[in-house]
Amino acid sequence: MSLDAFHNLWEYLATNLSFKIIKILLVIIFFFIFKSIGKKAIDSAFKKYQEKNENEAARIYTMEKLANNILSYVLLFIMVVMIFTILGLPISSLIASAGIVGLAIGFGAQGLVSDIVTGFFILLEKQMDVGEVVDIGSYSGVVEEIGLRTTQLRGFDGVLHFIPNRNISDVSNHSRGNMRALVDIGISYNEDIDEALSVIQGVCDQFATKNDNIVEGPDVIGVQALNSSDIVLRVIAQTKNGEQFGVERELKKAIKEALDANNIEIPFPHQVLIHKQDRAEA
Repeated sequence: MSLDAFHNLWEYLATNLSFKIIKILLVIIFFFIFKSIGKKAIDSAFKKYQEKNENEAARIYTMEKLANNILSYVLLFIMVVMIFTILGLPISSLIASAGIVGLAIGFGAQGLVSDIVTGFFILLEKQMDVGEVVDIGSYSGVVEEIGLRTTQLRGFDGVLHFIPNRNISDVSNHSRGNMRALVDIGISYNEDIDEALSVIQGVCDQFATKNDNIVEGPDVIGVQALNSSDIVLRVIAQTKNGEQFGVERELKKAIKEALDANNIEIPFPHQVLIHKQDRAEA
């Protein structure tokens, strides 16, 4: 091959390769452009729908997240197909020859299909929505996203858990309806139970008028347990969703102060130390 022919071939290959690289870059740029436009369109559509259905804000936000998730997958698939086409790689024959189809069906596709189907039923049955507090298996936290494959759960310690949908078998939702606040207070066996019940109920009556998070109660149920060193009295209240822990803390403080003011003892463990004298001294 002459020097001129080799130069012309090299120039052709370089030009052709450069043209393909430019086309691939354009495809990637258009991918991000269309993704941004699609996201804005989806957000705008769901925002208008939310303004008309304010009571379903959490549900609408969940579907918005899912729609953006689906959009990303679809655009990514289209981008990969276009890049393969630009490079001149026949997608169908390439996948078939490499045995990827059989491999995916045998190992990956089963899990993928299970994730998608489980995620579909989670949404259909409204088991949870974005922003709700749930328990999923050994994880507890706030739902941040429900996707086609995974559900993202933000733990109370700040850790973000990615849970495959197929692994979600039990969901305990703490964000549906009113919640229960429960306070157990121990008093000494030497105290008058009726007097203690009366003092605690007086605290509960005052507490109900001052706290807007109370839905029902609080009420003193009575003696809950007879322990080795104290008599346990139980107080129960119905609170607004998510406010039960704050109500419990405030109730404990108020009851403790009232019992102290009425000289009613809240027992605590005592230790008695007996020092034996040295044998020499004995």
